[in-house]
Amino acid sequence: MQSGTAVGGEGRAMHGVSPAVRRTEPAMLLDLAKVLSFFLSILSLGPVWLSAFFVPGSRMEDRLVLALENIALAGCICFLSGILFAKPWCVEPSNHEHLMETLPVKMYLWTVFGVAVLFFLSWYLEFSFVPWLWRNQP
Repeated sequence: MQSGTAVGGEGRAMHGVSPAVRRTEPAMLLDLAKVLSFFLSILSLGPVWLSAFFVPGSRMEDRLVLALENIALAGCICFLSGILFAKPWCVEPSNHEHLMETLPVKMYLWTVFGVAVLFFLSWYLEFSFVPWLWRNQP
């Protein structure tokens, strides 16, 4: 009798929606949130490259400060997207993925590593080899 009243109470609260439909709606919203956050994290990594290399007429120190600001912003967005991908609220703990193993966080870390290597390589080449090139110009 108690189970009958519980089912009747759920049926009136949800206005006749079956339990299968109620369970898929949050999963669908979570999947949409994952996709949108992933694309937002990709778009946030673009200005990191642009500010590190493609600011004409600026000194390396100015580009470094601008790149660090964009790296911090992209890091916030990618780690928030990684939290959505990790699903810590999942019922099955065996399917749990750590935050550092998610795709947006890996993409962020590889981008920061690549930008750092190329930035310091370009800084080294600017101070080491460009003076040699300008000396041989007519």
